[in-house]
Amino acid sequence: MPVVIVDGQEIEIGADERLNCIEAARRAGKEIPHYCWHPGLSVVASCRMCLIETGQRDAATGKISMVPKLVPGCQTPVKDGTVIVTESPLVKESRARVEEALLIDHPIDCPICDKAGECLLQDYHFEHGQAERRADLHPFTSRKRDMGPTVTLFVDRCIMCTRCVRFTREISGTAELMVTSRGAKEEIDVFPGHPLDNKLSGNVVDLCPVGALGDKDFLYQQRVWFLKREANVCGGCSAGCSIFTEHNQDAVYRLKPRENPHVNKWWICDDGRYGWHHLHDSSRILEASRKAVRPDRRDNGSVTPAVETIEWSDVVTKLRADLKAAGRLAVAVSPMLTIEEAWMLCAVARSIDPQAWLAPGFVPVTGNDESFPGDFTIRAEKCPNRRGIEEVLALYGAGGRSWNDLVAHVAAAHADAAWITGGYPGPWIDTATAESFAGLGQLVVQDLFDSPLMRLASWRLPAAGFAERAGTWVNVAHHAQSFSQAIRPPAGVWPEGRLFWNMLGRRGLYDPVSVRQQIAGSSAALAALAGEMPATGVDLRIHQLA
Repeated sequence: MPVVIVDGQEIEIGADERLNCIEAARRAGKEIPHYCWHPGLSVVASCRMCLIETGQRDAATGKISMVPKLVPGCQTPVKDGTVIVTESPLVKESRARVEEALLIDHPIDCPICDKAGECLLQDYHFEHGQAERRADLHPFTSRKRDMGPTVTLFVDRCIMCTRCVRFTREISGTAELMVTSRGAKEEIDVFPGHPLDNKLSGNVVDLCPVGALGDKDFLYQQRVWFLKREANVCGGCSAGCSIFTEHNQDAVYRLKPRENPHVNKWWICDDGRYGWHHLHDSSRILEASRKAVRPDRRDNGSVTPAVETIEWSDVVTKLRADLKAAGRLAVAVSPMLTIEEAWMLCAVARSIDPQAWLAPGFVPVTGNDESFPGDFTIRAEKCPNRRGIEEVLALYGAGGRSWNDLVAHVAAAHADAAWITGGYPGPWIDTATAESFAGLGQLVVQDLFDSPLMRLASWRLPAAGFAERAGTWVNVAHHAQSFSQAIRPPAGVWPEGRLFWNMLGRRGLYDPVSVRQQIAGSSAALAALAGEMPATGVDLRIHQLA
């Protein structure tokens, strides 16, 4: 195996691996500071922050010969015998001078900058900068420029790393950004008449190592050191992008991409990035209720349905009793549920009616898949777990069915009761389809918002949003990812998993891990879920072949 020597430490790399000095140093636990380099973009070696000493060890004699000048680590590949020095006095002096040069004209407006607390310019200054500022402080103007519907440019803060420009050319393929002028007058700008308005535009804010590019949706909303982050999966489409949900006091403030080479690499689309606001919508359903038949005193004993709020402890028992009394049960398992929740829902349904008719819930589809040059695809299927629930339904002998099959089943009077799970962030059912369920003895609808179907329901149950649930989703490429709950749902809302757990009579708090292990033990297709899942998830197809 090829060996690279980093500050005297030998590390092995793969024979076919193509690494630069920054990546090789990370293997040895050394972080070489850098601004312009990003593993998902082309190399320009313009910031010079990653300058290091390097050389080559002779395989026969062991003698090391060093290159006489510093080289950029991002642009220098490693091979067997490469020697890297990251902490010499010469390297440290170079970093300090680069930092000093960047800060000469940089506005010292950290107290009002959104990037404060996660800014590489701040971090590198304290770690690698000069002990004292030698240049005079001078007044600055904070010039702002509107780049598009989602991004603002703070012109004076830019250090010209050009990450954003390369992203629009290489990843989104839209090329709205450019560098104007030359030398000390260089600035980032959009081409006239072409604002930054592509479906991946929010990624340039993540790429910016300083506070030059601001996200309009997050601007001045929260200080980053107050935010907590939870590794989550985006529920916006069947791509299942890995994300961080950043929140404070059970309020989501932003979503950011989480690196996953098997799913989304370093990016997320704007639909997913800004697709969390429904979690805090004031029109969400926040309490469990049911229609109760009560005498109407104004009409001599006639009866009219009235909606009454019901405690969750009563839902667990009374819902089961009502469905059992109704007779034949049909259940729609929403693709917004996790596989653990779907499995428990099917178990609850079969405990109520051993012949319960199970089928997938509505699968929302918008347009067609949209692919970008950077090997990123936004899926037309706007749900995260259709593959997962299909695997679960197959365990219960209900494979190959669809939402339309369930609607037809109910319309043909083959069911006396139905339980429809939703969790959809927007409208999904029309009045005509909802009317197919109007004649049922019992109709349970579990969703985030009101709908024509919800208005017909005898049991109206709130649902949890993507950041309020825990479990596993399987994306369109059969890649399974487990995630934890990021925020608690609003007061009065039980996540679906908690309700199903209690209806199955299980003790203690809802534990998705134990459910996942039980599912894995009964399914060869999902057996890989039994072990400890890595942060990037597992490819179920690979495990099936193995």
